[in-house]
Amino acid sequence: MIRSYQLNFNSTPSFISLLELIKPVTWFPPMWAFLCGVVSVGGLNSDNFIIILSGLLLAGPLVCGMSQAVNDWCDRHVDAINQPERPIPSGRVTAGWGFFTGIAMSVVSILFAYYLGSLILIATIAGVVAAWLYSLEPIRLKRSAIFGPGIVALCYEGLPWFTGAAIFTVSLPNMEILMVLSLYALGAHGIMTMNDFKATKGDKLLGVNSLPVILGSKSATLVACLIMLFPQLIVISLFYFWGSLILVAILAVCVLLQALSMIFLMKDPEKNTPFFNMTGVLLYITGMMLSANGLYLMN
Repeated sequence: MIRSYQLNFNSTPSFISLLELIKPVTWFPPMWAFLCGVVSVGGLNSDNFIIILSGLLLAGPLVCGMSQAVNDWCDRHVDAINQPERPIPSGRVTAGWGFFTGIAMSVVSILFAYYLGSLILIATIAGVVAAWLYSLEPIRLKRSAIFGPGIVALCYEGLPWFTGAAIFTVSLPNMEILMVLSLYALGAHGIMTMNDFKATKGDKLLGVNSLPVILGSKSATLVACLIMLFPQLIVISLFYFWGSLILVAILAVCVLLQALSMIFLMKDPEKNTPFFNMTGVLLYITGMMLSANGLYLMN
């Protein structure tokens, strides 16, 4: 239930505070995944600059920014414990402005997607609905160690990749693209699980059953690493089956280096997560783009 005192608009937040609310630092993953989709169908050329820029705007600032505003509004009580410096718990953005920002950006995202094509509209509506289901009571999928990271991975990697491909194919992308994007979205579940380490204290107090809360940091890290690795091994197997042997070798090196980074991560997950993000996650998204290029070269 939304109480009136939670939705006051007594003070207009600054532009900087609203920008912080929609977390520009989080826009990169879906924008990168969108570019992977573009590359996978051969759409990356200067003639398509405007449509690519439009897709990047949709994937990053609009849909991802909207999801961050929604999550911050729904999580204002959790953030008061985990991240009291965030715009809403710190008082720089009122709860009312946070809610209004989430609603307004949801509408703008859907209207913007309407002009990019029917498949883009469907994917955008799915992303917007997922963002609200992830954070909003009583559904609040983020309470689940399986569905929480899973739906974020889908929205950060799967849907943007699909959008980047569909914006040029008009019809559904081919089965090879759908298989690879689905596998990378599945593997990203592990990356999203690692993001839960920073919120463990508040999650325990407020009943969010993340994997770190349920299993402890080391066991959760092991599970997250395996979730990242197995889909990539399947991707490598697929490209081997499709005859892209040079790509298979390069992807295998990426996975091997990730595994080495994971071994270091396991020694102290909470301390070494930033290092893993700079190495293991970087190698993961590098593999995404290499795979996207491989898909294009196959066709």
